[in-house]
Order: sequence, then structure tokens, then C-alpha cells
Amino acid sequence: MNTKYIPPAATLAFGAAFAAAPAFAPEFIGYAAGQLPVAIARHAVQPAGYAFAIWGLIYTWLLASAVVGLLKRADHAAWAPTRPPLMAAAALGTVWLFIAPAAPLLATVVIVAMAALCLTAFLRAGTTGDRWILSAPLAMFAGWLSAASLVSVGIMLGGYGIMPHPAAALVMVAVLVAGALYVQSRKPMMPVYGATVVWAIIAVAVVNRSDYRILALTALTAALIMGAGTIWLRLKSKP
Repeated sequence: MNTKYIPPAATLAFGAAFAAAPAFAPEFIGYAAGQLPVAIARHAVQPAGYAFAIWGLIYTWLLASAVVGLLKRADHAAWAPTRPPLMAAAALGTVWLFIAPAAPLLATVVIVAMAALCLTAFLRAGTTGDRWILSAPLAMFAGWLSAASLVSVGIMLGGYGIMPHPAAALVMVAVLVAGALYVQSRKPMMPVYGATVVWAIIAVAVVNRSDYRILALTALTAALIMGAGTIWLRLKSKP
């Protein structure tokens, strides 16, 4: 099979399986203290629970995109390159839902790979034609996974005693902003990516506002930097 082309029906099928998987997978509300060598009641890098509501929009937008891709853009050259990495990311996402509750380290490897694939799909998508039905849902998916993958890495750093978990959170927030600004600079006309990263970082600030105020202030500053950078890149690239 041509690696640059995946049938749009397959993309829709894998996307639908990914969206339906939470109804069948074990409930996952975070790792229990006993699952990692260092018992931590709440990892500082973990965003506030409300932030995960974004998955509803991600699933809906990706499915809408896949339906349009099947019915209206099946042979469109601009859509074809995004399908292989997106389908692979959806497949890994489905697997992740089932392994995350039992295998934290493996789940971290999977979500990092998933983020890399989703970023590939996003960077392959154009930001002119079909931008709100092709590029935008990929931008949101990639933005959230950029944050979620680093949250998982941060949890492993704290959970395996590599560094104190508040320090791990600070490092991951810094890495997230630096990496996300680079990605946004590659797609300055699609600020949905940067906005999604800001959403995730603010949720880290919110959840730490009482216990780890320095981290909360740092995360809030990082969100402002990410937001300002996203706006500046968009205005700089305005036709």
C-alpha cells in the first residue's frame, strides 16, 4: 500500500473505534500511588480534571473531519498525506485506553508515539483550503497530545524518583512551551494548536494554585507566553 495514502473509510473506522473505546475501556482517573516506585498522591504536572473535557470536542471534530474526508474529499491530494499518521495515532490511542490503568511506563511510551504521529498529521495538513475541517481538528488533537505526552513523562520522572514531582512539572511545562512554540511557528495560520496548549497549561496552574504556588505562577506565565507567541506568529503571517 502506498504509504502516502490510506483509504478514507479506514481513517473513519479507526477514528470511530478510538472515539468509542472509552465506553469499553477500564475507567482511568490517574495512576494509583502504588503503581509507581515513589508513592505520590497527586502529581503536580497533572492538569485539573475539567481540562479533560476537551476530549469530547476532539472526538467530535475528528469524526466530522473523517466523514467529510470520506464523502467529499476521498481523492483530494491535500487530505491523503494526513491519513496514515492520523490513523496510526487513533489506533495507538485506542490501545492506550486499555493499557494505561495497568502499565504506566508502557502507556507513556505509547502516548509519546501517539503525539509524534498526530503532530506529523497536523504538520502535513494545509491551513488554507478546508482549514477548519482538516487542519483545525488535527491542531486541537496535536495540541492536547503535546501536553498530555509531557504530563505522562513528568509523572514517570516523579514516580520513578528521577526528580521531585514539582520540579518535574516545571521542567515539563518549560519543554512544552518551547516545543509548542516551534510547532506553532511551522503552522502560524492555525492558532487552534497554540490555544489548546494554553488550555492545558492553565489547567496545571489552576490545580496547583494552593499547594504549589510557584509552579502555578510559572505555569500561568508559560500560558501567557504561549498565548502571546501564538498571536504574534499569526499576525506576523497574516497575508
